[in-house]
Amino acid sequence: MDIKNPKSHVSLVASLHIGFGALTVVAGIVTYILLNFATNFIPEYEEVGIIVMKTLSTFLPLLICFFGGIDILAGVALFSYKPWSRIFMIVISAINCLSIPFGTAKGVYSIWALMQPQIIELFERENEPTEALSS
Repeated sequence: MDIKNPKSHVSLVASLHIGFGALTVVAGIVTYILLNFATNFIPEYEEVGIIVMKTLSTFLPLLICFFGGIDILAGVALFSYKPWSRIFMIVISAINCLSIPFGTAKGVYSIWALMQPQIIELFERENEPTEALSS
């Protein structure tokens, strides 16, 4: 990776978010399977426990997969070099900073990389209309 090339930083940020987002979705699926498996060990007469576990086994994996999907979406959008995708990735990276330690490292690097003047200029330059389109 050429550290002086701003596109390499953008590609790395997008790839990190897509990769970690995919791992997060897999973790959500595994959580769903494990919680449903654990529900089988609750005695039938413990109705409250069954209700709580079924609720947890529905909403917790959905929440995990939601954040993984948003991470993937932000990574894919960043490859489009639209100005909104850079801002969207900064917001997602700030949320990722809450996930210690890997999310924090990924979020801090992403925010740092996307706030560099060369990268801001790259996103503005990529979206300027060309002379052929404007005439």
